[in-house]
Amino acid sequence: MRHPLPGTADERSVAHRTEIIVSVADEPPIPLPAELRYDMSDPYAVRLSLGAPDAHSVDWVFARSLLADGVRRSAGIGEVVVIPPHRCHPDTLRILLRTRTGAAVLEVGIRAVTAFLRRADTMVPPGTEHRHIDLDGVVARLTAGSE
Repeated sequence: MRHPLPGTADERSVAHRTEIIVSVADEPPIPLPAELRYDMSDPYAVRLSLGAPDAHSVDWVFARSLLADGVRRSAGIGEVVVIPPHRCHPDTLRILLRTRTGAAVLEVGIRAVTAFLRRADTMVPPGTEHRHIDLDGVVARLTAGSE
């Protein structure tokens, strides 16, 4: 898989590498490399990959609108909740990730998130995502092998 350089976009995707701080219960916070990725082939979603680019990463996929809403106000329920900067942490966006076995709080710089979202929004403006879905491809994948 091709990975554009930080701060660049290829014709169909945007990627932004950054560092996050991960906090889990009863453990000290640890910094981890991370990458935010947006791809036109899945226009409603963003991918957050945690871990070194060349190592096995942990990926979370969630709505781009959830991330954008979370810049201004708390957004989300269930597995992913995005919490905007607070006066105690004005430069940090927090993302709460929950599974059946536990939860983690990720802290990421708000400037990295807003720069990433600006580039994704330039590629596919919010509200136009439906124009970028390959319905024929989706139907072909869903019906593959059903004949």
